Amino acid sequence: MWTYNKMLQYPINIKCTDPKLAKVIISQYGGPDGELAASLRYLSQRFGMPDQKAKAILNDIGTEELAHLEMVGTIVHQLTKNASIEEIENAGLSAYYTDHGVDVYPQAASGVPFSASVLACKGDPIANLQEDLAAEQKARATYEKLIDLCRDNPDVLDPLRYLREREIVHFQRFGEALRGVQDKLAEKKFYMNNTNNNNCGCNN
Repeated sequence: MWTYNKMLQYPINIKCTDPKLAKVIISQYGGPDGELAASLRYLSQRFGMPDQKAKAILNDIGTEELAHLEMVGTIVHQLTKNASIEEIENAGLSAYYTDHGVDVYPQAASGVPFSASVLACKGDPIANLQEDLAAEQKARATYEKLIDLCRDNPDVLDPLRYLREREIVHFQRFGEALRGVQDKLAEKKFYMNNTNNNNCGCNN
């Protein structure tokens, strides 16, 4: 059960319309390394973790990624909500506008719609956590590219920098989870010797 606080994790107040910027930032909404993919990946992987700490880390980060999804969606919305048709056309968003108007639709900057094929749930906790470490690094790299593209817009820069920093924190926490799971799986298993205990009810 989640409790929704009706406020963004970090404030966003964008004063200037910029659909060209929205076109690239939307990749962190529905792209392969974006927040939707991250939240679904972590919240799905948590079930197969062998210890409670790893489950809790995946649950916490997956939940926070939902908050980041809301932030990215808010950025895209505020960058496009007052855009004119000319601005939309000049940004190369005519096809997007035809299908979705100025709604926030999960897709990559290239226009490829979100696909669950990017979730990488492998059924192996080590493989999953290694994937999660890589996912956080890829998300950090994407945010850095977006920061390069909007260096002159402080209203967008500040929340993007915040999101980038959270990816670094998530990477560190997944490292902790991986070490814990590796230790858990490396524990020696002890088995009872039942050779002298016949509990099957049979007569000797």
